Amino acid sequence: MQLVVARIGRAHGIKGEVTVEVRTDEPELRLGPGAVLATDPASTGPLTIETGRVHSGRLLLRFAGVRDRTGAEALRNTLLIAEIDPEELPEDPDEFYDHQLMDLDVVTKDGAEVGRITEISHLPSQDLFIVERPDGSEVMIPFVEEIVTEIDLEEQRAVIDPPPGLIDDRAEIASARDAEAAPEDQA
Repeated sequence: MQLVVARIGRAHGIKGEVTVEVRTDEPELRLGPGAVLATDPASTGPLTIETGRVHSGRLLLRFAGVRDRTGAEALRNTLLIAEIDPEELPEDPDEFYDHQLMDLDVVTKDGAEVGRITEISHLPSQDLFIVERPDGSEVMIPFVEEIVTEIDLEEQRAVIDPPPGLIDDRAEIASARDAEAAPEDQA
């Protein structure tokens, strides 16, 4: 099974290094020297990592055969793809690979059906489950501990405790301005 582990960013310096946007929780395992990675687009790879280092909080990689800034710039926006065993699990039991979460049934803590995970969107602040409802509509569920309370891979389901308004239209009004306006409306 293939897993996207990083996206190549801009060139760094003149010796062929590139910045990378890490998309794995295990960069030391997937992006270490000697790792051979497939690419998307496939025409730019496979790429072999020669060196890696952290500079100002960003991971910098240099690939075999890429020796200058021009070669590094040519790799910009390339996705790096690792081949993994589909049975492999992350070391942390609270972490999951995307392929493990796809197609899980989503239910509320009281057992009400919400839908099925059809996509996982990785945003800078958090990940989102894109859930297809039984009626064909979609709802986005933030993949945070406060909302997604349980992932049960054996039962193939994700249990959620959504705040009001997340999956229905029964949102609570929490604005202080609305609370102040309410007594005037009654007068």
